[in-house]
Amino acid sequence: QVQLVESGGGLVQAGGSLRLSCAASGSTLSLNAFGWSRQAPGKQRDLVARIGSGGSTMYADSVKGRFTISRDNAKNTVYLQMNSLKPEDTAVYYCNAGSTLYNVRRYWGQGTQVTVSS
Repeated sequence: QVQLVESGGGLVQAGGSLRLSCAASGSTLSLNAFGWSRQAPGKQRDLVARIGSGGSTMYADSVKGRFTISRDNAKNTVYLQMNSLKPEDTAVYYCNAGSTLYNVRRYWGQGTQVTVSS
């Protein structure tokens, strides 16, 4: 099994920054891709960023240019640096993991709340 544990959420003013971390443990050898999804109240969970084993990245249009996903393979940890935050970024953010960029949402963390005040 795979466990994903997020940290780093919190309350920030619009225009500010936060960095989320996700530590993976358990059966991690099959994990080649990681991602971050988010869910705002009353909305579906959207995948906003993902990163492959070679470092290739993909972003949703809503966060492109503001968010950066990265990974530390030695630590089995993935990060989401969020800059220029907007109130509409308020959501529960979930870490994802899978074997490829296109099934990155096989595993889910428990989520961490990010709130951006205006």
